[in-house]
Amino acid sequence: MDSLTEALLEGASPEELERQTLPAEYLAAHLRAEDVGMFGKVEDKDVRKSLHVGNVEMPEIAPDEVVVAVMASSINYNTVWSATFEPVPTFEFLKRYGRQGGYAARHDLPYQVVGSDAAGVVVRVGAGVRRWRPGDHVVVSCVQVDEQEPATHADAMLGAEQRIWGYETNFGGLAHFTVVRASQLLPKPPHLTWEESSANLLTAATSYRMLVGENGARIKQGDIVLIWGATGGLGAFAVQLVKNAGGIAVGVVSSERKAETLRRLGCDVVINRNEIGLGGDDPLTPQRTIELGKRLGRAIRAEVGEDPHVVFDYIGAATFGISVFVVRRGGAVVTCGSSTGYQHQFDNRYLWMNLKRIVGSHAANLHEQAECNRLFRLGHLSPILSEVYPLQDVAEAARLVQTNRHTGKVGVLCLAPEEGLGVTDPELRSKIGEARLNPLRSVSPERVA
Repeated sequence: MDSLTEALLEGASPEELERQTLPAEYLAAHLRAEDVGMFGKVEDKDVRKSLHVGNVEMPEIAPDEVVVAVMASSINYNTVWSATFEPVPTFEFLKRYGRQGGYAARHDLPYQVVGSDAAGVVVRVGAGVRRWRPGDHVVVSCVQVDEQEPATHADAMLGAEQRIWGYETNFGGLAHFTVVRASQLLPKPPHLTWEESSANLLTAATSYRMLVGENGARIKQGDIVLIWGATGGLGAFAVQLVKNAGGIAVGVVSSERKAETLRRLGCDVVINRNEIGLGGDDPLTPQRTIELGKRLGRAIRAEVGEDPHVVFDYIGAATFGISVFVVRRGGAVVTCGSSTGYQHQFDNRYLWMNLKRIVGSHAANLHEQAECNRLFRLGHLSPILSEVYPLQDVAEAARLVQTNRHTGKVGVLCLAPEEGLGVTDPELRSKIGEARLNPLRSVSPERVA
């Protein structure tokens, strides 16, 4: 164990952390460029074969960057995409970024440290960093932006140089240390543990932008919101946000086990897709899409008497045509991803003739992330962590997400030696209560080989 890590785990002061030397290498979950193409036409691209855990070199930091000692991180689906080298190998992103030269050239390496969430302690700051210092407890935004780009100042997500850290960049969060821009940092909610804090920001803020922010659906009291995959990392936060806004959450899940989980989250209407014929393998022809849309619409109206105002869809090809059909006249389908495929088919008549809208959404700008993080700090949003793995077993954690056998978020302990550490406001934690803070921790994952 290096001296900096020892100092961190012993609770060293900010001054002591500044005196410590950064290690030349650190442990990290990473991919290897030499493995691109390893899966070929294999149907099951098992991420356990491509994700490696080993030492990598500590990069030099730029003036606007910080080094964070990562206490915990979590698995997001972009790590699955990276580890399967689909839809394109992420090494292509690193090469393109590296061609800018300067500090960007560091990212073009024969390996990529992955991961787009982290909670930890600042241990080094660049010469141009003003708002952060060693010893600060932080969570990390997944979005890196170019503040010199004009579009960034309207909405950071519109900037052409916006990138997702640990997916379109190197030095991600599934590691003992990470290098990020100072503009990615927010204060860690003091009543949460390291692992609880690390599993929130990417998915919660993405859901916030989709539903609450000015750039998304802008839900209001009484809005009926249909949420596909409602126990996943995005969906479970969407349920909480709809409830906080005074809306009516309608969650769709794929099993009775997940339906029970969704009820525990307080979802108003729970629909098991298998019970209305949405779980089969039949191809989604136009006729089949309309048939399933009618079934889903009848099920929703039977419960709440109306069609949904908003559909929250990150599932993609398997659901999108149904989403466009089932949302009410004048309603909106908001999408941030396509885990079942990017080529969406829908009957455009139901869109244009009923004045419906499709809203594309991607991650969240720093202001939206700060507003979302504030909800956690106030105790109005709860973590949706279901299980925690050690960094050495990160490939198993990613496999759980890849095969959709998880609920909520799957956490990963990095430098934190055990769960339950990092709480600096025990009074607020006690006031909120463990049951509310961890509604999914009693849910057992469905193991898969």
